[in-house]
Amino acid sequence: MGEVLRTHTCDLPTSEKLKSFEIQNKKLLVDEGLLLQSAWPSIIVPMRFELFIAARYLRAKRRQAVIGVITGISIVGVAAGVASLIIALAINNGFRQDLQERLLGSTSHVNLMRVENDGIHDWPALKQRLEKLPHVQAAAPAIYEQVLISRGARAGGAVLKGIVPAEERRVTALLDAVHEGSAQPLADAQERTEKIAAQSQAQSAASPASQSASPPNRQDSDPSSLQGAADRLAAMPPIVLGKDLAQTLGATVGSVVLVTSPQGELTPFGMVPRYMRFKVAGIFQSGFYDYDSTWALCSLGDSQHLFSLGDIASVIEFKVDDIYKAVAIGKQIEAAAGKGFQTTNWMEQNRALFRALRLERVVTFITIGLIVFVAALNILISLIMMVMEKTRDIAVLVSMGARRQQVRRIFIWQGLLIGIIGTALGLIVGYTVAVLAGRYHWISLSAEVYAIDYVPFVPRAIDALLVAAVSLAISFIATVYPSQSAARVLPAEALRYE
Repeated sequence: MGEVLRTHTCDLPTSEKLKSFEIQNKKLLVDEGLLLQSAWPSIIVPMRFELFIAARYLRAKRRQAVIGVITGISIVGVAAGVASLIIALAINNGFRQDLQERLLGSTSHVNLMRVENDGIHDWPALKQRLEKLPHVQAAAPAIYEQVLISRGARAGGAVLKGIVPAEERRVTALLDAVHEGSAQPLADAQERTEKIAAQSQAQSAASPASQSASPPNRQDSDPSSLQGAADRLAAMPPIVLGKDLAQTLGATVGSVVLVTSPQGELTPFGMVPRYMRFKVAGIFQSGFYDYDSTWALCSLGDSQHLFSLGDIASVIEFKVDDIYKAVAIGKQIEAAAGKGFQTTNWMEQNRALFRALRLERVVTFITIGLIVFVAALNILISLIMMVMEKTRDIAVLVSMGARRQQVRRIFIWQGLLIGIIGTALGLIVGYTVAVLAGRYHWISLSAEVYAIDYVPFVPRAIDALLVAAVSLAISFIATVYPSQSAARVLPAEALRYE
């Protein structure tokens, strides 16, 4: 702060010298911008100067260049930490959003089932009634059963899901994930099953004695002829396999697989497993290994015939308008269905998966946040050195009437300015990189391994607010000790030898 008027505490100045001392110091403060000179030279107007002095200290030329270097490193460190956090959180959000979209595309939002697991017998009427509830957009019946699927010497356990394709498309997008073959044969098989059931009911109403309901998709032909073999192949019910399950079985579109149910039937020779041959009509890829390696789809009628269930469904699936209110909507559906029913939702079924993503997010935040912590140490060192260099200036300010709280705020503002500049630069860089990388897919991945060919970036405004708040809080904490040290400077001791 320029050249300070040199005095010695032992010398007692006269009134004229004291007046000269005040005039010279006021002129000095005006030159430094600490007091505002108005249009009339005789009037000195004091102003609130803590922020002004802090900003001036940051951009002023110092005798010790190392303080400027440390200040620059502090700003760069804060900016690097903030940018890294924004980019890391954008990647985490991108994967979480992509995972959630794929998950909700493969499964329903809410599932209704019987507590006793005895199946829903009057499911068409119940489904039609529950579809009218608020927040319910669509509903579809389904059957889930564990089966063994084999092809030659290869075999694997699977979950066979019986669906009504037209209604399943309203609830999930799993049928849209068929990338080999087609899911249309499932719809055709369900239509044939419904026609056979309607004809059987009509015959039963006309002549109750003739109730021989032929199983669906069965045709009589000479087994020894080629035409008979072709007819049997064409009459086989269709099935859609997951990609990894099809690779395990070595099955392709058009292959014949044997589906065996562990729920056998009682015969004079004991319990005999029920089985049925299916023709592979398509192969789907949902992006989830658990689904692609263990799921298979067939029509609801074929699954009912395989498991000897009759016209029942084990689950009614629902699509709701707000996925984050699935718990409350599930309770509403459960109450409307009546006693003996219970519901589950997509969050309960995948709780472990999303909990792992939240844990990864916290670990990422803490790990990369250490960069901001290191930058805060640089802020601490820079301010301590600044206090040591500006001891005489502090003494002059205090002698001119500056309060210790004002001196403390000067260095608090200086540390916060470093944090604000670094945080602003980090937010700009982080969001620019995240947006551009998300739009132009800068980082490529192997689609065979990750089911996605690029790293998704989804920056969020809430993350920017959180990162900025943490960065500024750490910067403020770093200013506490230096500002307290500056406030404890004694003017007499600081100017004793000046």
